[in-house]
Amino acid sequence: MESAVEPRRLHGRRDLILECFVRHVAERGYDGTNLSDIANELAISKGTIVHHFTSKDRMLAEAHERYMRRRIAEARVIVAALRTPSERLAGLVLAGLLYQHEDRSATIAFQREVTRFRDDDVMHDSQQLRAEYLAILVNVLDEGIADGSFRHVDAKVVARAIMSVNQWAWTWYEPDDARPPEAVAAQFNDLFQGGLVNDRAALPNPTALSEQIAPVVRSIIAAQAGVA
Repeated sequence: MESAVEPRRLHGRRDLILECFVRHVAERGYDGTNLSDIANELAISKGTIVHHFTSKDRMLAEAHERYMRRRIAEARVIVAALRTPSERLAGLVLAGLLYQHEDRSATIAFQREVTRFRDDDVMHDSQQLRAEYLAILVNVLDEGIADGSFRHVDAKVVARAIMSVNQWAWTWYEPDDARPPEAVAAQFNDLFQGGLVNDRAALPNPTALSEQIAPVVRSIIAAQAGVA
């Protein structure tokens, strides 16, 4: 495995402000998030928030950028740690569900507002990072096509479909579901890869996903979150 992902840490007031903002966006949406409420909660002035971030849309942009950098860092380590394109794809699909558990506020804040200001310059870097994550997923699919484990498909179309399913998970996925995320991911993996693989016997089964792939993915996400 490549070197572990650097843990994420808070560095002071600016980070605390952004963390509070993200939680409010997750709970109320961007339009329902009020800087005055954040200032009151943190016992600071609204001017302090503006001093650090300039504007509310810049706060959203930075939250999106931080979120995508974490996901890209994890995806790269997941791809490096798992052996085959099929395992890598299963690992990335599982990671998408685990974010609803391990980084839920940031995930919901990102997913529900991902199209906000999409064509505005303020979101340029965020959109570039989304494209970078998409490229990682496309590359996994292309590798599977090249080694014969996946059928010849338009990898970018399939990758976008997978990302779209993850994108809307916040609207239906409940972390307190009796089923563990590995069980839900196994269903998704069967759905996605069932139409991709040339040999269904090569699909990672639920036991392999739970016992071999999941521990790797969970440890990588934990490292990024700074969990001991």
